[in-house]
Amino acid sequence: MSTYRRKRADSQCRKGMALLIAMIFLAVFSTLGVAVMSMSTVNAQVANNHRQINRAFESALSGLDITRYCLTDLPVAGSDLEAVKNALTSKMSAAGFENVVVSLDDPDNPTAVSVSSVAINSQANLSFTSVITQVDSDTLLLGITGTNGTISRQVNVNFDFTPTAGGIFDFGLATKGPLEMTGNVQIQIINSSSENSVFIESLNDDEALEMIGNSQIQGDVTIVNPNAYIGIGSNCQIGGETGQDAVNNHVTFNADAVEFPTPDLTQFEQFATNIIDSSVSTNGNKSFENIRIVASTDPVFNGNVNITGVVYIESPNHVVFSGTTTIIGVVIAEGDMDAPDSEDILDFSGNLNCQSVSQLPQGSQFDELREMTGTFILAPGFRVSFSGNFETLTGVIAASGITFDGNARGTITNAVINYSDSPLAIAGNSDLIIVRSNSVSNPSGFNSSIELVFSPGSYGESHL
Repeated sequence: MSTYRRKRADSQCRKGMALLIAMIFLAVFSTLGVAVMSMSTVNAQVANNHRQINRAFESALSGLDITRYCLTDLPVAGSDLEAVKNALTSKMSAAGFENVVVSLDDPDNPTAVSVSSVAINSQANLSFTSVITQVDSDTLLLGITGTNGTISRQVNVNFDFTPTAGGIFDFGLATKGPLEMTGNVQIQIINSSSENSVFIESLNDDEALEMIGNSQIQGDVTIVNPNAYIGIGSNCQIGGETGQDAVNNHVTFNADAVEFPTPDLTQFEQFATNIIDSSVSTNGNKSFENIRIVASTDPVFNGNVNITGVVYIESPNHVVFSGTTTIIGVVIAEGDMDAPDSEDILDFSGNLNCQSVSQLPQGSQFDELREMTGTFILAPGFRVSFSGNFETLTGVIAASGITFDGNARGTITNAVINYSDSPLAIAGNSDLIIVRSNSVSNPSGFNSSIELVFSPGSYGESHL
C-alpha cells in the first residue's frame, strides 16, 4: 500500500514538472518572438532610412546632371561670378526651367551664385539646390544639395574657365569678304588640310571665290553666302582637283556662320612708350623699341630697321616698311573696324624678317610681353599689303583688307583673318604656307570667349 502511494505521488510530481517546463519554453519562445519582431522592425526602419538617404543622394546626382548640362561649355563674357550668373540664367531659361531663380549673394561683391530649389518629384518631395563659389580665377566649385523631405546629401565638382578664341582659328585663312587669287599663287598644305582650309563669309558679294591663272588651294573651302558661286579657271585647283570636281568635292556652300574674334588692342598699348612723330627720323638704318606712331605721322622705314617689342600705330596713318625690316614682337594698329579709314594702310614692300615675342631679349620692359604670344599683326580698320619677301610670319595676321602681291611668299604660323567686306587678295607669285600644328590656340590680342568645362576628377560627396 505504501508503494502505491509513492508511485502516485511521483506521477503527480512529474505532471507538475512538465507544466513548469512547458511554461518556461513558452516564455522563452515568446521572448524570442518579441526579439525577432523588434529586430525586424529595426531592420525595416534602417532599410527605410537607407532608402530615404539614397533618394536624397539620387536627387543630388540628378541636380548634378541638370546643372552640369547648363554649365558645360557655357559661354561667359568674362570669368567673374556675375558673368556666370547672367549666362546661367539665360541657359536655364532657354532649357525650360520655370520659377527657378539664379542670384548673387552680394550684387556689389559676390562670392557665390545660388540656384533656387528645383523640384524633381514634387509628390515625393524630392528637389535640389545649387551653389557656385569661385575657388580661384580659373576654377568654380559647384555644390549640389539633394533633398528628400528633411534628409539632405551633397555632391561637389569643379568647373574650369577655359578660353576659346572661336571657330575662326580652326581655319588657316578666314575672310568676311570674298577671296581673289590671281596668277601663280598657292595656299599650300604641310601637315593636314584643316590647317589650310579657307572660310569665306562674303555676304555682300555672291562671287565668293575667284581663281585665275594657276591658283591653288590645297585644303577645302567653306562659304557662308547661300547664293555664292565660284569663278574657277581651268588650271586652278582646290583640294588637288580641277573644274567642277574641285567645287563638288571640296567646297561647302550655305555653311553656318562662324564668329570672328573681337580684337582687344589694350593688351599691347601699355608697352608702347617711345613716341614716333614727325620730329623723329625713320630714314636709314635705325633701331627702335616699344614704339607708338602718332596719328598722321605717315612714316617710311626705308633702311635696315630693327624693332623689338610693340609697334603701336594710331589712326590715321600710312606706314611703309620699304627696306629690310626685322621685327621681334608684334604690330598693332588702332583703326576703326566698323568704318575703316582709307588712309589707314600698312605697307610691307621690302624684306621682312619676323620673330615671335617669345624671342624678345632679356629686360623688364619685355617680361610681360614675352608671354603674349600667337599674334604678329593685329590691325582692325587698316589695310595691310605684303609685296616684298618674307620667310616666316610668326603669328596671326588680322586686318581689314589684306593683300599678298608680287613675290610675297613664305610661311605663316597661324591664321590669316580679313575683317573687311573687301576682298582678301593673293596675286603675282605669292605662295602662302600655313603651318598651324604648333600654333597658339588662343592668340593674344583677342577677346576670346570663355567656356566652363567640367572636371570629372574633382567629384566628391559630403553628408549634411
